[in-house]
Amino acid sequence: MAAPDRRRLGWSLALLALAQLIFSLDLNIVYVALPDIGADLGFSEQTRQWVVSAYVVLAGGFLLLGGRAADLLGRRRMFVTALTVYALSSLAGGLAGTPGLIVAARAVQGIGGALLLPATLSLIGTLFEEGPRRNRALAVWGGAGASGLTVGALLGGVLTQAFGWPAVFFVNVPLAGFVAVAALLVIPDDRRGAPRVRRSFDLPGALAVTGGATLLVFGLVQGPETGWTSPLIIGSFVLAAVLLAAFAAVEAHGADPLLPPGLLRNRSLVVGVAVTFVYMGTFGALPYFLTTLFQDVHRFSALETGLAFLVPSAAIAAGTQFGGRMAGRLGTRRTLVAGFAAGAAGTVLLAPGFALGAAFLTTVPGLVVSGVAQGVVWTAMWIAASTGVASERQGVANGMASTALNLGNAIGLAALAAVANAGTAGRTGDVLRAAIADGGRLAVLLAAAGMVAGIVVAAALRRAAGEAERGRAPAERVPSDVL
Repeated sequence: MAAPDRRRLGWSLALLALAQLIFSLDLNIVYVALPDIGADLGFSEQTRQWVVSAYVVLAGGFLLLGGRAADLLGRRRMFVTALTVYALSSLAGGLAGTPGLIVAARAVQGIGGALLLPATLSLIGTLFEEGPRRNRALAVWGGAGASGLTVGALLGGVLTQAFGWPAVFFVNVPLAGFVAVAALLVIPDDRRGAPRVRRSFDLPGALAVTGGATLLVFGLVQGPETGWTSPLIIGSFVLAAVLLAAFAAVEAHGADPLLPPGLLRNRSLVVGVAVTFVYMGTFGALPYFLTTLFQDVHRFSALETGLAFLVPSAAIAAGTQFGGRMAGRLGTRRTLVAGFAAGAAGTVLLAPGFALGAAFLTTVPGLVVSGVAQGVVWTAMWIAASTGVASERQGVANGMASTALNLGNAIGLAALAAVANAGTAGRTGDVLRAAIADGGRLAVLLAAAGMVAGIVVAAALRRAAGEAERGRAPAERVPSDVL
């Protein structure tokens, strides 16, 4: 792909950031609208969570396949395709009149997300050269993405209260449609400067890893609802293990494997993947418990809950910009360590706000500190995951990191929610509200402990400079400024 001029690069980055905002919004925008969706469409308390889970399960299962598709079929092509899928499935979700239709729409939306995230990241990895320029691009993209995780709650509250729950789906239609059309005009064509290398899609490996990852995420998401010892959940885990083992066997003997062994020798990528897992299992779980605190304990309305999330949204946006600058000056490893350390401190500061009579202002110091830290880590971890990866492998490398992101969220949220809900059974009224607050406090403290573990993971970047992915061109070296 030939390097476009600076102005075109700027417009391309703006579109990539907007696409990431759309993707991130959808992770949380539906949470606030769930009670209204459940009441209107007749969901039970046990089944309405599938409006969220259908998205998470399909997105988590198809991410690695989406990365491979971006590498082989074209990054811009998959970017536009994913946005088209997003727009159409969002329209279907807003028009849905039954539980089955809205869950199906969210599942398709999840597949769109699995195609979109690796394509977006691989476009950044190929349009912007490794080093300060890519760091700055990832900071801009990260500002949109990390903020979207919390802005989604704000927008969900505003739209639900003003226009009803279908608006949280309809809002994606013009946004995704605009970005898809603009991308065809702004982002360079996939054929321009593309290397002429014949590669296979590795269909057996793709099917095995997609099926295995989907079943694994399904078990993790549905386990707390169905019961970890139920035949459905145990069967999902067993079949997932079989498929993932089959994937490993296929990759070990394939001529052109979906997951090249050389990628696993890139320490920066491996650490970046591990950090994304820890990040989403800790930082990524906080919005869930904050939403529960605001709505179930403090009895905020949907709009008030959304407005409360303005504080962490602004802090996260600022943190992503700090993260890009810190990575350039201090190196990726030190930036990640500092981000996780500040995140642990800020998350501990949140704990006093998890009390029945606590004022919202009690949570503000923790929201600010943990939010800035969350933004710092978000930007730095994507810098690590894209460092030293050849351009033709950017899609699958980012698919690896994105899959870890979803698995981290599913595992972290399932574990923390189980702890938080342990003391709520059989309680009602103010006693239940107090138990929810106590459980949430314990969950955020455990999340802070997980962030401390993130410091240990990030420290593994220490020796990344001397290691290179096998098969990489001599010019593709890990620059010293990322250490």
